Amino acid sequence: MRIVKQLLPLCILLSLCTPLRAAGGSLDKSVILNSQAITQLEQRAEQANPREQCFLYTELVSAMTEVAGKEIMDGDTDRASATLKKISKYAELIHTNLSHDTKRLKNAEMLMHRATFRLNEYLHQASSEDRPTLQATLKQLNQVHTELLAQVFNH
Repeated sequence: MRIVKQLLPLCILLSLCTPLRAAGGSLDKSVILNSQAITQLEQRAEQANPREQCFLYTELVSAMTEVAGKEIMDGDTDRASATLKKISKYAELIHTNLSHDTKRLKNAEMLMHRATFRLNEYLHQASSEDRPTLQATLKQLNQVHTELLAQVFNH
C-alpha cells in the first residue's frame, strides 16, 4: 500500500504530461498543423452537426494556439495577432455551441485546458507589444474553459 501511495503522484503527473490525442488519435497536438490541415478542420467544424461543433472548434483553438506560439517565438507579430483573432472567433463559437447537447465534452475541456496552459506559457515568453492581445485571448479562453468544465460537471 505504501508503494501505491508513493507512485500515485508520479502516475498522475505522467498522465497529465502525455500528449492529448483527439478524435480517436487522429490529431497529435504536439505537432503543429499546417495551414491546409487547419483549413480542412475549419471546414469540417463549419459543416458538422451542432452537437459535434463544440469539440471541433476546440480542436481548432488548440491547434491554432500552437501555431500562434510558433509565430510569436519566430517574431512574426502580425501573423500571431491574426491567429489570435481567429482563436478568439472560435472561442466565441464554442461559447455559443455549448447550449447544444454536445458530444465529447470532456475531450473538449481537456483540449481547452491544454490550449490555455500553452497560451499562458507563450504569454510569459512574448514581447511587451504582443502581451495585450495574448492576455485578451487568454482571458476569453479561460472563460470558455470554465464554461466547458461546468458543462462537464453538469452531465
